[in-house]
Amino acid sequence: MKHKIVLQIFVLLGLLLPLPSTTHGQDAPQYQWVELINVFDNPLYITNAGDGSGRLFVVEQYGYVLILDQDMNLLPEPFLDVTAQMPADVSQGGYTERGLIGLVFHPDFENNGIFFVHYVRYDNKAIIERYKVSADNPNVADPRSATVIFSADDPFPNHNGGQLAFGPDGYLYVGIGDGGDLGDPLGNGQNTKTPFGKLLRIDINNTDTYTVPTDNPFVGNPDFLPEIWAYGFRNPWRFSFDRETGDLYIGDVGEASWEEIDYQPAGSPGGQNYGWNAYEGNHRFSETTPVPEDMTLPIAEYSHNEGCSVTGGYVYRGQAIPELQGKYFFGDYCNGGVWMTSKVTDGVWVTVNQGYLGRQISSFGEDEQGELYMVDYKGIILRLERVD
Repeated sequence: MKHKIVLQIFVLLGLLLPLPSTTHGQDAPQYQWVELINVFDNPLYITNAGDGSGRLFVVEQYGYVLILDQDMNLLPEPFLDVTAQMPADVSQGGYTERGLIGLVFHPDFENNGIFFVHYVRYDNKAIIERYKVSADNPNVADPRSATVIFSADDPFPNHNGGQLAFGPDGYLYVGIGDGGDLGDPLGNGQNTKTPFGKLLRIDINNTDTYTVPTDNPFVGNPDFLPEIWAYGFRNPWRFSFDRETGDLYIGDVGEASWEEIDYQPAGSPGGQNYGWNAYEGNHRFSETTPVPEDMTLPIAEYSHNEGCSVTGGYVYRGQAIPELQGKYFFGDYCNGGVWMTSKVTDGVWVTVNQGYLGRQISSFGEDEQGELYMVDYKGIILRLERVD
């Protein structure tokens, strides 16, 4: 079992979320999440295309991808509409984990116009689909270009994962939850022959679907799916790569008592087992599941006294707040709690609670400059800004 020293510091700083500063001898600058726009229906994600346009793309659970231009104006026409593929419960109100849940742009999107979406369809099938932008309008996708590259029959309607991200190696990483219900009844987290409860790594270049990178950790091992990059997850809803270092941070949603942030350093060969359902965070969960000898413990955790559903975020790499460089932000969907964690020495992480916003944090996101955004499921986009 790989141990990490995790120090938790709780600094309750109010609803405006001023962050601690390293400035001494003068009034310290403060930072807060500033509301930019409140027009969306159940937004789940925000991201940029990396094409120099300054646009931000907002994913709505109902099946729309919408565009905010560089002046934060909402364009009237959806970039993508997959509402016909959505389950009925997505549009009926109430809580559901299905629908359109992920979006990522190809690293060379500026030239090839390719992007990918992740959704759970009306028949409870998880779909990853490739699209191309319209040749006539850069603000609209070409629906005729839709190609399913991956699908899996979810055993239950929850714990679907959702995140798609390209790593610094150019491969596509896919987060898939354990398939749902309580306690991982099918044992998917530790079942190495299923995609559920896993982080997959696939090569989407030069093929209609995908191939498996030859350096994936379990290629050639008959006991593992070759797509598996890491396993032992309950629901890796949001994960991200540090755009500067390539380190990987994974927010894995807990069940009974604990939420966790998992970590994989840049250059890792993969293959980590993060413990679910033998462990939840740093704590024993299922006594009937053997403790994995090679389990990797989280770098940060918090109990259900402080929240109930972690939303993984990003390492701040923007220019507006240089003193926050290298700090990883994450939050909680249930109460809007926000935390900041960073490694102080090898194997030692310090996590600081930044306060509680009372928002339903469904995602964080970055613009092209590395500034951080927050998605409130109630329809709001916010940005982390300095307040002097």
